[in-house]
Amino acid sequence: MPRGIPVGTLAIGKAGAANAALLAAQILATHDKELHQRLNDWRKAQTDEVLENPDPRGAA
Repeated sequence: MPRGIPVGTLAIGKAGAANAALLAAQILATHDKELHQRLNDWRKAQTDEVLENPDPRGAA
């Protein structure tokens, strides 16, 4: 899975490590309102970045 889309089964390497951290944070955020808000803010920033730059190859 790409970084930012955590699943229960995680890959190895940088993307897997990032997703493992996100999954752990998501679990912890069920009991931590501040962490929950930080995750929501991060996800919104990720979404906004993709919407602003939908083609990963850059400007055509």
